[in-house]
Amino acid sequence: MSQIQRGADGQSAQNSTISADTRAQLNYDAQKKSMLVSYLLWIFLGWFGAHRFYLGRIVSGLILLALTILTFLIGMVTLGFGSFLMAIPAIWVLVDAFLIPGIVRRANQALIARL
Repeated sequence: MSQIQRGADGQSAQNSTISADTRAQLNYDAQKKSMLVSYLLWIFLGWFGAHRFYLGRIVSGLILLALTILTFLIGMVTLGFGSFLMAIPAIWVLVDAFLIPGIVRRANQALIARL
C-alpha cells in the first residue's frame, strides 16, 4: 500500500495543494492592478478620476469627478473664478502622479491577503 494519502478525486494531497496554489496565483494575476494601466488612465482620464476608479478608490474618484465637473460648469458661467477653481483638481491630479505607485502596491497586497 502506498504511503501517499489520496483525496476524494484520487489525486494525492500534495497535488491538490499545488493546484490550490496555482489557482490562487491565477486569480492574483487576473485581478492584480497594473502600474502601466494606472498611469495611462491618469494621463488620459485623470481629470475624471479614472485611475482612482481602476484602483478601487471609488469615493475619491467620485469626488474628483464631481469637483472637475463643478469647476468646469462654474468656469463656463464665470470665467475668472472658474479658472481659479480648476487649480484644485489640477493639483489633486498632479499629486496623484506620485501617489499611484503606493496605491497600486497597497491594492495588490490587499488582493494577496484576500486570496
